[in-house]
Amino acid sequence: MNAAMPLDAIDSLIIDRLQGGFPLQPAPFAMLEAELGLSAAGLCQRLQSLLDRRVLTRFGPMYQIERMGGAFVLAALAVPEARYDAVAAQVNALPAVAHNYRREHDFNMWFVLATSTPGRIADAIFDIEDATGLQVYDFPKLREYYVGMQFAVGGRAPVGRRELAAGDDGIVTLDDLDWRLIRATQGGLPLVAEPWQQLATELGLTEGEVCARLAVMVQSGVIRRIGAVPNHYAIGYAANGMAVFDVDDALVDDLGPQVGALPFVSHCYRRLRRQPVWPYNLFAMCHGSSRDEVLAQVATVRQQLGAACRRHEVLFSSRILKKSGLRI
Repeated sequence: MNAAMPLDAIDSLIIDRLQGGFPLQPAPFAMLEAELGLSAAGLCQRLQSLLDRRVLTRFGPMYQIERMGGAFVLAALAVPEARYDAVAAQVNALPAVAHNYRREHDFNMWFVLATSTPGRIADAIFDIEDATGLQVYDFPKLREYYVGMQFAVGGRAPVGRRELAAGDDGIVTLDDLDWRLIRATQGGLPLVAEPWQQLATELGLTEGEVCARLAVMVQSGVIRRIGAVPNHYAIGYAANGMAVFDVDDALVDDLGPQVGALPFVSHCYRRLRRQPVWPYNLFAMCHGSSRDEVLAQVATVRQQLGAACRRHEVLFSSRILKKSGLRI
């Protein structure tokens, strides 16, 4: 896991400002010159440095694969310690694995599978079980209550939260040019003064067409946001806890949005239980500058859930195994 990195005032300003709202207009970096006090070339150099130092994991669009007809599934393994690194390498080698974390629990490896169609999730699970000889426990999303906190440098209060838009559910129809644009940007934007023009040249489009298509994807929810994706450990969030709760099924859909609205929660979902090994149906990702801070946050959630919650656990992450994001 990365420790907090030394960042100067300009680095901090870039990270805090550019987690969303990147301009979908010609010369977007030049539009930020006055606000950030850097030339377009200087800003690109800074962003590349932050990527090289792994302070940022990516700079570009964050895609919502379910809006594109695909699927995201959280899954876990209970890996024997003697085999841990070998199994991590086997899991990480699968392109469908977008993120992978070591967590402090009997289920000690947690990863996200992302595939272009829901049916391919089962194929990915089979591949992992076949390669490792271990049972994969998958936890499909039943409801999304919140996704969207933006992290502030230093582990401070978040710089912003995304309001869920009406119509966030449902598949958006995409044409071949949309898919080509998605594939060209899923790993990040070119860090050049005219990124939209460079993409347009590569794809045989005009700059205006690139910006317009991306704007439609933002509006429809195919893109959650465009900007910097920080490594939250590297910017001061020393503790990351996946808090899981066993909540009355009759009440969870009323309480889930309340948990998702808490300022320290970055993701909040209702997921499938896996009885008898996993009784939890409400998942909330909590972040803080220390474990004690995260435990206090979880205590706040537990208090808010009241008698509807029968039990809970906190699975702290101790190592980032993979964080590549969506790959179609």
